[in-house]
Amino acid sequence: MHFFAYPQEMSPSSWTRPSKPSAPEPQEQLDVISLGRRVRHLRKASGMTLDALGAAVGTAPSQLSLIENGKREPKLGMLQSLAKTLGVSIDQLLGAEPPSKRAALEIELERAQRGPLYESLGLPKVRISSRLPLDVLEALVGLQAELEHRLDQQAATPEEARRANTELRAEMRARNNYYEDLERQAQDLLKAVGHTSGPLSHHVAADIAEHLGFSLQHVNDLPHSTRSVTDLKNRRIYLTQQHRADHDPRAVLLQAVGHYVLGHQTPTDYADFLRQRVYTNYFAAALLMPEHATVAYLKEAKAEKEIAVEDIRDAFAVSYETAAHRFTNLATEHLGITCHFQKVHVSGIIHKAYENDGVNFPADHTGAIEGQPVCRYWTSRVVFEVPDKFRAYNQYTDTAVGTYWCTARTERHSSGDYSLSIGVPYQHVKWFRGRDTTERSKSRCPDESCCRRPPESLASQWAGYAWPSARANSHLLAALPPGAFPGVDETEVYEFLAAHSGS
Repeated sequence: MHFFAYPQEMSPSSWTRPSKPSAPEPQEQLDVISLGRRVRHLRKASGMTLDALGAAVGTAPSQLSLIENGKREPKLGMLQSLAKTLGVSIDQLLGAEPPSKRAALEIELERAQRGPLYESLGLPKVRISSRLPLDVLEALVGLQAELEHRLDQQAATPEEARRANTELRAEMRARNNYYEDLERQAQDLLKAVGHTSGPLSHHVAADIAEHLGFSLQHVNDLPHSTRSVTDLKNRRIYLTQQHRADHDPRAVLLQAVGHYVLGHQTPTDYADFLRQRVYTNYFAAALLMPEHATVAYLKEAKAEKEIAVEDIRDAFAVSYETAAHRFTNLATEHLGITCHFQKVHVSGIIHKAYENDGVNFPADHTGAIEGQPVCRYWTSRVVFEVPDKFRAYNQYTDTAVGTYWCTARTERHSSGDYSLSIGVPYQHVKWFRGRDTTERSKSRCPDESCCRRPPESLASQWAGYAWPSARANSHLLAALPPGAFPGVDETEVYEFLAAHSGS
């Protein structure tokens, strides 16, 4: 696969006038915990009591105790007096390195007990004194570090999520996006309920759930963070009564069924969660568009050189996105056609994508393509400007790695407009309707002069005089919602099940 990364920096002259000299950095904040432990260490090494040191520096022993426990920041005059009395320089007194192993452990435990994690546990604080055994100190600090480590593993950062997505996409590419075991399980289930041909109706979808021992309950108070809730205790699947255009009710039900049939357990990390979601989506699509029937349809269309995603959509009564996904599942395995799929937001940002045809999707340093901007000359971007939204838009694009033909259309979702596109290398275009299009473009990406850099005529006129107020996607800076199922409120789900368990 070929990746390229768009530059993340822009020349300062692109947006602003020459900057003024920056203000000096504020002085680093004093580490009162480290300072206090160092004062205590030096005092005891000198054989002085708190009373003796207090008398020498002119302050009460109780004030010194606050300093040693890291609860008060001494003024400069007091620092100078302490350093002189203890026989060290101020630099040595404020040194970064703890004076001993025990002091280092005491500092670490004190910081931990003042942190938000320890506070959230509701545990009493351990009094740190010279009588606290060293092995106890080590155990407490070690437990804190291990707890933080395990919580960090559960909380997926955006970078971790991108890496997990990249690894899963590599797995899908190696399989040509085809999973034989999932296809077989879907076929077995369809056979069990007697479905042999034609679109999968709502009635048959309900039959599948019933065959597996589940009853369906439609409610109007489904937890807001869920599409469905499965009650394994009472063998019920709860679905919403409110129909949203974003989700096919059949697909939502079949995805819930998929988790059960595929034997999924609580995800161990974000990568496991993501893999389960991809597998259940695949499984649901394999039920909505059974392999035998879909392959037969595609082979007939190929023989007639009339493959069209919109025809696949209409033949199986699914969404355009489901039809496009299903085409990528089966095209290489059964038709010998390599391809790529994109779902791109109107802003030009990739929402999801797949390829096994060598197309050069933009990528970051981790290889992740989600969140990257697509070249504005690609079909997935140009389609937004096409007035005719009823028919698919077809275009040839010459890229740095070859010529691709793509077909695309736009759909409106609650989060905005998206383009959905399927593309193939030039040698495969002969099998598709729309191959006679005269629309053609050229993309020089990853060369930034292609579309990333403003044209010289515009830059010369506006460089230094434009200051856009960016729409900040603050969620991109935060870790994904914690928990085995990111974004799902576990308490809300349990309360929902408890409220409906007697109905």
